Amino acid sequence: MDSQIIHLPFGRQVFLQALFSVLLLSAAAILLFISFYFSNLLVPFQNKFSVPSSSTLSTLLLLPNTSSSSSSSSISSSLSSFSSSSSSSSSTSTSDKKCNISKGEWIRDPKEPYYSNITCWMIQEHQNCMKYGRPDMEFLNWRWKPDGCELPAFEPVRFLELMRGKSLAFVGDSLARNHMQSLMCLLSRVEYPKDISNTSDENFKRMFYTNYNFTISIFWSPFLIKARETNPQSSSRVNYMWNLYLDEVDNNWANQIDDFNYLIISAGNWFTRPSLFYEKGQLIGCNYCDQYNNVTQLTLHYSHREAFKTAFHTINKLKKFKGVIFLRTLSPSHFENGEWNKGGNCVRQRPFQRNETTFEGFELEFYKAQIEEFRVAKEEGRKKGLEFRLLDSTEAMVLRPDGHPSRYGHWAQENVSLYNDCVHWCLPGPVDVWNSFLLYNL
Repeated sequence: MDSQIIHLPFGRQVFLQALFSVLLLSAAAILLFISFYFSNLLVPFQNKFSVPSSSTLSTLLLLPNTSSSSSSSSISSSLSSFSSSSSSSSSTSTSDKKCNISKGEWIRDPKEPYYSNITCWMIQEHQNCMKYGRPDMEFLNWRWKPDGCELPAFEPVRFLELMRGKSLAFVGDSLARNHMQSLMCLLSRVEYPKDISNTSDENFKRMFYTNYNFTISIFWSPFLIKARETNPQSSSRVNYMWNLYLDEVDNNWANQIDDFNYLIISAGNWFTRPSLFYEKGQLIGCNYCDQYNNVTQLTLHYSHREAFKTAFHTINKLKKFKGVIFLRTLSPSHFENGEWNKGGNCVRQRPFQRNETTFEGFELEFYKAQIEEFRVAKEEGRKKGLEFRLLDSTEAMVLRPDGHPSRYGHWAQENVSLYNDCVHWCLPGPVDVWNSFLLYNL
C-alpha cells in the first residue's frame, strides 16, 4: 500500500508515517522536560529536611599573610558549617537555608558611617578612635557581604518599631558594653535614650527610648558565673587570682532578667586570667596557678565551657523568664608581634582576605565550646518553650584586624593598662555589623 502524503504550505510534502513519528518524539521530549523540571523544583524541599553532615573545624591560626589558599575555605566554611546546624536564623528566608549571613567577606563601601563621635555622645573614651587622632579612616569604608546573599543595612526606625514596648538586655564583659553602645549610636539618628539607671556604675546601665517605650540594659558579668577576686585591693588589676564558682551563676544578672523580651549573652576574654575553680563549694582545679602544687591544672577551656553550661542551664530553669536568648559568639583579638602586655599591637589598615589569616588556639576552642553548649541549651529550651538564636559574628570579626583602637583610645602620653587595645572595637567601626546581624535575626 502506498504511503499517504500530506501537503504542507509553501509546496512542501511529508509522509503521514514520518509526521506521526515526529509528533511521538516531541511528546516524549515534553514529558521528559516536565519530569526534570518538577524533580528539580522539589529539591529545596528535599534539602530542607535533610540531615546536616557532621563536620569539624579545621585548625586555624591568627597569623598575618602566611596561609595558603586552602585555608581560605577553612576560615569561611569551617566556622559556619560548625555553627549552621545550631540555628536556622542565619538563612535569608525560611525557604532558603543555604544563605548564611555569618559566612562571607568584607567588601569596599564608600558610604559615610551612620554616626561619628560628634553625633553620638555614648562612645566610651577607649573606643573613641576619631577623638584620639586615628590618622586612617579607611577602616570605616567596608561592609560585610555574606556569600550568596546581602546583609541589609541597619535601619534604626525599623529596629525601634520592632522593639516598641519591649526590652533588651546585654550580659557579658566590656565587649557586651561595646555592642550596646554601638546599638545606641546607630539608633541616635532617630532618638537619644534617657538614662533611667538606679546607679552611676557604667557596668549596670538602663537606657529608655521614650517614643518607643523601649529599654536597653547592660549587666556586667565577665565570667557569667559567680566570681570573686582573691585580692581586690591589689594595684595590678590583671594578674591577680580569681575564684570561679563554675556551678553557680552570677545573680547580678540572673535575678534581673525575668521581664526582658530579649537577652544577648557573650563572654570570653576574662577566662584567660589566673583562676581557681570551685564546684559544690570545693576547690577542684585551676588555671595559671603554678604556685598551687596540689591543685589540678584544668586549663581555661574547662572553666569557659562550664560557665556557659551553667549560664544556659540557669536561664532554662527560670520560671518567669519567657524571652528570646541570643548567643553572640566570640570576638577575637588581633595582637601581632607580641602579647598585649609585651608590645603587641594591631596596626593593619584593611581587612584580611580569606587566604590571609586563619584561626586556632584557645579562641577557636572557646568558639567551639560556645556553639556546643548553645546546641544543648537550645534543645533543652525548646522543650520548655524558650527560643535560642545564634548571632555568629566570629568569622566577620576574625577578618577585621584593622578595626581596633590600638593606641587611639587615649592620648599618647597617658599611662593606661591596655596601651595598645586590640580587643575592643572603634566606634563607629566593624562592631556595628553585630547590630545588623541582630536586626536581621529579629
